[in-house]
Amino acid sequence: MKAIRSALLAAAAGLALAAGGGAVAEAAAKEYLLTAAKPNKVVLIDPAARAVEKVIDIPGPGVAPWTVIPSPDGRIAYVVTAHNEAVVGVDLDTGAEVFRTDMNEPENVRSKIMPAVELSRDGTELFVYVSPMRELPGEYQVLDTKVKVFAVADGVGAKPVREFTAPRRIAVFAMAADDQTLWGLGWDLYGFDPKTGEIKQTHKITSGPAPDRAPADILDFWPQFEQADVFSTPYYTVDTTKSLEDPTAYKTGMLTLDLKTGEFVMNEFEETVAVIFSSVVSPARRNEVFSTYTQLSKIDTATDTLVNRIDLPHTYYSINISGDGEEVYVAGTMCDIGIYSTADLSPRGRVEIPGCPDMGVSSLRVIER
Repeated sequence: MKAIRSALLAAAAGLALAAGGGAVAEAAAKEYLLTAAKPNKVVLIDPAARAVEKVIDIPGPGVAPWTVIPSPDGRIAYVVTAHNEAVVGVDLDTGAEVFRTDMNEPENVRSKIMPAVELSRDGTELFVYVSPMRELPGEYQVLDTKVKVFAVADGVGAKPVREFTAPRRIAVFAMAADDQTLWGLGWDLYGFDPKTGEIKQTHKITSGPAPDRAPADILDFWPQFEQADVFSTPYYTVDTTKSLEDPTAYKTGMLTLDLKTGEFVMNEFEETVAVIFSSVVSPARRNEVFSTYTQLSKIDTATDTLVNRIDLPHTYYSINISGDGEEVYVAGTMCDIGIYSTADLSPRGRVEIPGCPDMGVSSLRVIER
């Protein structure tokens, strides 16, 4: 009996320890920054330590990796590489290539990724927007732009499980929280059925935010909406009731799309005095939006006002934010990541990638591991 009792106590203790260990493991999950750099690298950064955690070489050719899409569990980074003709999935723990798909096709059809890529929320399907053309003896035959859909479980050598045509000029994909709509930013903002490719909804952008506004101009191919689940992008327009020689005719606004509710908003917040490329919404205070280029800007979308703006050491293309909304990160262009306070935009730190490789237009993502 004594031996049995001891065995039962040991088993109970083991179960308690296992349960506690799971809680500890869960509590130990922390945020990391994920980006890519030339010539063909994935970079994992610990923002709390202000240090690069690891640099992984992406297998195969490529000189300027572009869009970076993390898996939902933060284990795999899917990167546009190979001169924009392939997506490679790299295991962030082992560095191994676990997924690869070439966009080129038989019959001399060559496709470039341009550069919208997105995962389904359950992490099972990868959506890639491509611009194909056929190489003929004396000409290039331009073909319809389309979306190729891959099952990530197919691994290295994956082929599309389905395809559908899509409008030209799509630069960013964002999957809705319920996996039922794939949003694509192009001349307008299109809501695709991810299964059939049907355009279910279109938010007009080129038609102008209002009747007295010129078509909105947007340059954005940075996906960075994972923290607040709100896609955002700056846009520029002109008040057509004013002379083009009047500086007050030129306006800067912020477009937001709530990926949970579908709410779409385009509102101006200042006369155009600065250039900003990409933006991110605070998960803690969803009226706060931060945007970057040569300056870091803080915008209040509740009042449509510019709250603060500071000069940056150099151009930064991409931006993201911590889960608690306390720090904003700027990256891209060169080899360093700047860290700033969201409260007053004061500098908090800087992380340089070893060897100072250029990040170019690579995405900056936040993951938990």
